[in-house]
Amino acid sequence: MRGPHNLWRLIRTGATFERTGAMRVVLDAMDVPPSLRIAARVLGWPFKVFGYRGDPAMPPVPRALTALGPAYIKFGQILSTRPDVVGPELAQQMRVLQDKLPPFSIQAAKASFADETGLDPDQVFSEFSEPVAAASIAQVHRARLAETGEYVAVKVLRPGIERAFIQDVDAFYLAARMVEILAPFARRLRPMDVIRHFEGVVLGELDLRLESASASEFAANTENDAGFRVPHVKWPYSARRVMTMDWVDGTPLGDNDALDRANMNRTDLGERVLQLFLNHALRDGFFHADMHQGNLKVGPDGAIVAFDFGIMGHIDEYTRRVYAEILFGFIQRDYKRVAEVHFEAGYVPASQDVDEFARALRAVGEPIFGMDATHISMGRLLNHLFEVTERFGMETRTELILLQRTMVVVEGVARSLNPNINIWQVAKPVVENYIRDSIGPRAALRDLANTLQVLARFGPRLPSIVERALIDQATPKPSPTRASAWRTVLWSALSVVVGMGAMYGVMTYLAHAGL
Repeated sequence: MRGPHNLWRLIRTGATFERTGAMRVVLDAMDVPPSLRIAARVLGWPFKVFGYRGDPAMPPVPRALTALGPAYIKFGQILSTRPDVVGPELAQQMRVLQDKLPPFSIQAAKASFADETGLDPDQVFSEFSEPVAAASIAQVHRARLAETGEYVAVKVLRPGIERAFIQDVDAFYLAARMVEILAPFARRLRPMDVIRHFEGVVLGELDLRLESASASEFAANTENDAGFRVPHVKWPYSARRVMTMDWVDGTPLGDNDALDRANMNRTDLGERVLQLFLNHALRDGFFHADMHQGNLKVGPDGAIVAFDFGIMGHIDEYTRRVYAEILFGFIQRDYKRVAEVHFEAGYVPASQDVDEFARALRAVGEPIFGMDATHISMGRLLNHLFEVTERFGMETRTELILLQRTMVVVEGVARSLNPNINIWQVAKPVVENYIRDSIGPRAALRDLANTLQVLARFGPRLPSIVERALIDQATPKPSPTRASAWRTVLWSALSVVVGMGAMYGVMTYLAHAGL
C-alpha cells in the first residue's frame, strides 16, 4: 500500500493544519523563527483547500489531529503531557484527545460484544451505559453484571479502526523513507526501524486479547506496590475487540481542580507516578508505556489506578542494568562511568575515544544540573544526549524507544501535578535501590544461580553427548572430529564444575561479609 497516494496523505496533513488554523498555533507554541514560519505558511496556503475541515467546535490543534485519524491523535496525546514543550495552553487544549473524542453508538458497541463473545449483552448485563470515555482506539462503557451485580468497564474497539491505523502507519513509512533519502545525516536514527517498531506496538493495541493478558501480568507484578492498583480482567467477557475489567471510581489524574477539591496531595502524586514507572521499568522490565493523564485515576483511598494496557514496554535484564547505570551516572554526575557504560554495552563504537565522549556528556549534564528544580528535565537531557551520541556514531536503540518516550510522558504527568518537582531527586532512591540489588555480590549470586539452572537443564543430555562422542570415536573419521566431540564433553562437565565452585565461593564471601 506504500504507493503515491501516501504522498497525498502527507500533503493533506499539512493542508489540514493550515485549514484548521492549527499551523499558526503550533508555530507560535514552538517559537519557530520568523523565516521558517513564513516559509511554512507560504508552502501550506496553496493546499489549504485540500485539508480536512474537522470539528469547528474543537480548538485548532485537536481539531486537526482528530480529523487526520488515530495515529495523529496518539501523537497529540503525548504532546498533551508536555506543557514545557508546547506551552500550558496548547497542552490543556490537547487533553481532550485523551478521553473526550466523539463516541460511536451504544448499539454498535453491544453488537460488537455479541459478535466477539457469542453472548447476548442484554442477558449478561443488567445495565449498560452510554460511553463514559471515547479515545482514539476504543471507547468504554460502564455496565453491571446481571449474575453478580458488580459494576465493570467494557472496552470496545472503534468500528473500522484497524484499517484506519494501517493507512496512517503506511503514510508514516513513506515519510520515513523520504527522510532517509533527503536527509542522509538522519539515517543513524533508523527511521524505518522506528516506524516498524511503532507499527508492531499499534497492531498489538488493536487486539484486546493481548491487552487483557498484559493487564493480568501487570496486575500480578504490582500487587504489592503501595498506592498503586490495576483492575482485574473478566476473562469470560473479553475477546479480540472487547475487554471487560473491574470498574474503579476515581478522580482523573489530569484534573488538578478536582484533585484539590478531594484534598489529594498533588506533590505526593507527582513523585509517586514517576517512582512507580521507574520501579516497573527497572525492577520488572514490564511497564505501562502509555501513562498519560487519560489512563490514570486516583481512587478514593488515594491509590493511583492505571487503565488502558494496549501499549506495554518490555526490556531485558541486561538492558535494564545498562539503563540504570546511565541514569545513576548522571544523577551522581559521574560522566566517565556513563561513557564507559555506553562503550561496554556497544552503544558507541569502540573506535571512539571514551574520555572525549565523557567530556561531551559533561557538557550535556552540567548545564541541566545547574538549573533550578522547575527546569531540570529528563526530556531535555535525552534530547541533548541524542545530539551528542549522533556525533559519536551511536545508532538509535529500537529496544529503548518505548522506554525513552514513556519517561518523557511520565515526566510531563508528574510536572503537571507539581511544576516544582525535582525529577532527579525523586528518581534517585529508585535507581539507587535497583543498582544495589542488581549490581553487587547478591546480584552475582543470582546470576550464577541462573547460569547453573540453565546448565542443570542440559545435565540429562550429558550421557547422550558422551555416547555420541564414543560412537564418533569408534567411527573412522578424521581426528579433529573426535577431538571436537571430546572437547564438547569436557567443556560441558567443566562448566558445571566451575559454576558450582564459583557459587560456593560467592556464598562463602557473603557469609564472611555478614550479608
